[in-house]
Amino acid sequence: MSATVQAAGNGQKKNLLESLELDTRLLGMIGAFIVLCITFHLVTDGRFLTPRNIFNLTIQTVSVAIMATGMVFVIVNRHIDLSVGSLLATCSAVMAVTQTDILPHVPGFDFGSPLIAPIAIVAGLVTGVVIGAFQGWLIGYLTVPAFIVTLGGLLVWRNVAWYMTSGQTIGPLDENFKLFGGINGTLGVHWSWVVGVLAVLASFYGMWNARRRKLTHDFPVKPLWAEYSMAAIVTAVIFGFVAVLNAYEIPAARLRRMFAARGEVMPDGFTAGYGIPVSVLLLAALAVLMTIVASRTRLGRYIFAAGGNPEAAELSGINTRLLTVKIFALMGGLCGLSAVVASARLGFHSNDIGTLDELRVIAAAVIGGTALSGGVGTIYGAILGALIMQSLQSGMAMVGVDAPLQNIVVGVVLVVAVYIDIVYRQRLGALKK
Repeated sequence: MSATVQAAGNGQKKNLLESLELDTRLLGMIGAFIVLCITFHLVTDGRFLTPRNIFNLTIQTVSVAIMATGMVFVIVNRHIDLSVGSLLATCSAVMAVTQTDILPHVPGFDFGSPLIAPIAIVAGLVTGVVIGAFQGWLIGYLTVPAFIVTLGGLLVWRNVAWYMTSGQTIGPLDENFKLFGGINGTLGVHWSWVVGVLAVLASFYGMWNARRRKLTHDFPVKPLWAEYSMAAIVTAVIFGFVAVLNAYEIPAARLRRMFAARGEVMPDGFTAGYGIPVSVLLLAALAVLMTIVASRTRLGRYIFAAGGNPEAAELSGINTRLLTVKIFALMGGLCGLSAVVASARLGFHSNDIGTLDELRVIAAAVIGGTALSGGVGTIYGAILGALIMQSLQSGMAMVGVDAPLQNIVVGVVLVVAVYIDIVYRQRLGALKK
């Protein structure tokens, strides 16, 4: 890059936020989240921001956050999916019945076989993808409005799950399957630090690669001090998160049972931390993958192009009908993945699993900045929205707020978030003009 071009690019940076290239809306969400956490920490006498509660908060967020990443694509494409909670229940029922009723009767698949969990998970994922694709076909090719199709799905799939299990709770689920639920499956202190270091290194590589690509194409880049500052912030956040989760110690009674299961005696004074839950690691990997799909693949470009201007997308040769099928198939697969996490965390399948999740998922995506008018949305915003939603509900529960009032507050927050988003986009549009 020539010195003139780089100077021109850097000259356009007028303040700190512009130099760091930070999204002001994202900063506002992070600021609101921090204020929310500090407020609940104060009113709960210091119980909210403890390693134990943060650990529980993360594993409770994962299920909704996984589906929220798919809901971003659905809403960006100017559709809606009201069936995700019911579809989660159907996928969960399929996996539970596969584990407890079908496979144990197949020769070589005794309960506890290491193949039971993978087969059950594949069955749940395939179920979600097939149902999602079917709903997408109804919407894309038969032109039935998504609201109607998924509203019908909300009623149909919830009761399909009920009939599959005869209205009974199914369990206990396979021990290997329950590793995806959170507290029953964690990396431990050592491997959590290893993952943390790898995550930091991957972040550094991503920043370096992005800067290299901009320089290659003579695009403006951040000043080096801004790059170093972002690297320091990312490092602090990742290592801080790992340190907090490692600080949550496994209860002594459980440690003794773990040693006894191995035929050993726990040493006096021995302690161990839980570390990063497998479900949180799964969400992190999914977030990276979905971000790559959204920003670096043809599918992602088509989704945002069709959501921004459907008529222009069709004229440009995009098969918007097939695209709709793909989006809803992906959403169905993510419902199946979310069912793995939700049922594994409980340790069994229950009839009310996923109840009202459709509203939580839509709220998480919208609070995270996904525009209901289509064309705009981010994966990280949806995950942050899910975290804010879960923090709000968890904090109110710790304070002693009744469940009905919790839902009232969440509803009010959703409406306010949409209004703020509208005002923000109007002002942003005015500034661009």
